[in-house]
Amino acid sequence: MAKFKVVVSDKDGKSYQLEVETTALIGKRIGDEINGSTIGLDGYKLKITGGSDKCGFPMRHDIHGSMKMRVLLSKKPGYKPTDKGIRRRKSIRGNTISSDIVQVNTKVVESGEKPISELIGQE
Repeated sequence: MAKFKVVVSDKDGKSYQLEVETTALIGKRIGDEINGSTIGLDGYKLKITGGSDKCGFPMRHDIHGSMKMRVLLSKKPGYKPTDKGIRRRKSIRGNTISSDIVQVNTKVVESGEKPISELIGQE
């Protein structure tokens, strides 16, 4: 089973980090909606917005697949230029979650009956 750190951003601006051991996320892409019950949030619907791999390289939505590549970037995510027109070759991951991915970023699309802090036992 793969282990993921899932960061859930709530609509009120708070974010929660959950450690989940599941294979249900493998093969999902950035932009896919998942059921919250797969990570222990019953009644919630979550949208995958990004993530990073075990070396810290970010996932990028316009690179297909799960491989690591070196691409020429001029904007976010993966590169933040200081001047206009600057480009740089950086290593990034594709948009598909694999076993190399450690952190998965999500945001809440549909809320459940209970708040997230109550479901994960955090007060």
